[in-house]
Amino acid sequence: MDTVLITGAATGIGRAAALCFAKSGCRVAVHYNKSESEARALCAEIAARGGRALPVQADVRDAAQVNAMARRVTEVFGRIDVLVNNAGIAQAKLFTDLTSDDWDDMFNVNVKGVFHCCQSVLPGMISRKSGSIVNVASIWGLAGASCEAHYSAAKAAVIGLTKALAKELGPSNIRVNAVAPGVIDTRMIAHMDHDARKALEDETPLGRLGTAEDAAQAICFLASYNAGFITGQVLSPNGGFVI
Repeated sequence: MDTVLITGAATGIGRAAALCFAKSGCRVAVHYNKSESEARALCAEIAARGGRALPVQADVRDAAQVNAMARRVTEVFGRIDVLVNNAGIAQAKLFTDLTSDDWDDMFNVNVKGVFHCCQSVLPGMISRKSGSIVNVASIWGLAGASCEAHYSAAKAAVIGLTKALAKELGPSNIRVNAVAPGVIDTRMIAHMDHDARKALEDETPLGRLGTAEDAAQAICFLASYNAGFITGQVLSPNGGFVI
């Protein structure tokens, strides 16, 4: 039975991924930073379905907190087989209005957080010569988004890190892949009005926004043994928005 650590797992894509992994029989470490009640409710839901889940708190910007989280998961479940780097933030703002703090906040969570989490789990994976890392990027890391330059740049950095780590860790039998979701109907787009959402739906060849489950299925596939010969790749469930 594999152990999966999912960051930002209390809501949205992370929550859907936690349920997906639990359904497949994995033990799930549900990371949260501030959403404690949602994380504990998710763990209770997984337990009610016969699975095993552990809520763990950390600010992914802080290496010490991330390392303590990894130790806690290892103490309870024995090891970490799969890491899903899903924790992230977004912000819509004109590039000319961005501040240095805006830029740093975006990279500290979306890139440095991935760096910290990978470093915390890799010693165990390398010693066992086994493991899988799935980084959650975005189509904007592939194509860029107006008024989201810092978000696009951060997600592009995650994709670059994914490819580099896949080459470096392949000899240790550790796979590293990324999922770059399209427009997914989660809290991150809750601020959009009806017209903006409709415009995005109209731009998507499949005619709808994605669901958290759409992204979660891609994450679970890349982490699974069915994807055993896939590494360094970017899978983009986006309904044809970016082709």
